[in-house]
Amino acid sequence: MEIDITSFFENAEPFKFSHSIAEGGRNAGPNTWRAALEEASAAPLLTTPEQINALRDHMHGYGAWEDDEINAWPPQECNALFIQLVSSDMREADLDAETPDWDAYERGVKDGRFGGAIFRSADRIYYGLSD
Repeated sequence: MEIDITSFFENAEPFKFSHSIAEGGRNAGPNTWRAALEEASAAPLLTTPEQINALRDHMHGYGAWEDDEINAWPPQECNALFIQLVSSDMREADLDAETPDWDAYERGVKDGRFGGAIFRSADRIYYGLSD
């Protein structure tokens, strides 16, 4: 499923939602999670039950949680996880919202350095959730 992330991509500070202990200190995990939960409440990216279910299906592939645990996540937590996922991919690919280098990103996808879940159309930016 393709999720429109245009507004988030253009306005968010991905570091706020995704960084390591080396970058943000001992509280990096709790701080990024708290920020993602706040953003998920203020401006959810997943706005339909189908989108929430697509995120859950996608997360099953990680193998980090049991099915019943994933299925019990409330929409706010699903949105927070999605925000962290998008932010992580933006940071990994160095996709700066002000001056994104889409050519470099596409080369990185072809070279296998990036997953390629972020993509654009003429005037929108999307994130592809696969199961």
